[in-house]
Amino acid sequence: MRVDFRTGLFVGLGATLTIGLYCVWLWQPRRQIDRHTESLFYKIEQKNWAGVADLLGAEYADQWGNDRALVLERMRLVFGYGRHLRLHVIDANCSIDNGVGLWRGRIAIDSDDAELVAVLKERVNSLTTPFELQWRHVSRKPWDWKLVRVGNTQLDIPAGFDNSAPETFSSRRCRADRPESAAS
Repeated sequence: MRVDFRTGLFVGLGATLTIGLYCVWLWQPRRQIDRHTESLFYKIEQKNWAGVADLLGAEYADQWGNDRALVLERMRLVFGYGRHLRLHVIDANCSIDNGVGLWRGRIAIDSDDAELVAVLKERVNSLTTPFELQWRHVSRKPWDWKLVRVGNTQLDIPAGFDNSAPETFSSRRCRADRPESAAS
C-alpha cells in the first residue's frame, strides 16, 4: 500500500482536529473545577500534602479563619491519623462567573479507623448543607485554577480548637528554645 502526501496530510489534519476538539472539551472551566476538586480530594485521601499545597492559592482563607499555612497544618493533624480515608461527593454542581468557579456539594467521609476519625465523620457526615469550594483562575492557562475559599454555613469549628489540638514538634521545639524567663 502506497501512502501519498495527500493521504498523510488528511490523516494529520484529522488527528490535529481531534486533539484540538478534545482539548477544548477538557479545558472548559466547569470541567476544570470538577477535575481540580476530584484531584484535591484524592490528594487528601492519599495524604499528599505537597499536592494539596499546590492546589491552594496564596490568598486562601476560609470561614473559620484559616489561612493557607494553617489549613495545611490542620489537615496533616486531623487527616494524618485516618487509615484508608475516603471522601465521597454527593450532589455536586458547579458555576462559573468572571474567572471564579464555585463548586457546591456534600462530602461524606469514610475510614477504616473507627476511633480517631469517628468524631470527624460524625460531624461532617451529618451536615445537610453543602460545602462551597471557591476556585480562582490565576493565569491565561485554561488548567490553572487555585482554591481560594472553603465554607459550610452549618459547620462550626470550636473557638478553642487551637488549644485542644495536640502539640506539633515545631511548637514544642520553639518553646524549648526560649529561655525559661521568656517561656513563662
